[in-house]
Amino acid sequence: MTPAFKHWNDFFAMGGYGLYIWLAVALVLLALVGLICHTCWQRRAILQAIRRSHSREQRRRNVPQREASL
Repeated sequence: MTPAFKHWNDFFAMGGYGLYIWLAVALVLLALVGLICHTCWQRRAILQAIRRSHSREQRRRNVPQREASL
């Protein structure tokens, strides 16, 4: 089995198309990192909204009990 590239410089040059290839790789990785960050941010926001809703519902359920005890 023979290697496709003899030197690392040849690998990074990619036969003269290295700029386009590595730019495309960088853009894809940037998009994936952005997507992961956005997903984490959205998940955190959704969980906070659920906690607020749950807390609001608990407070609403406890109000009649307080008024009945007064």
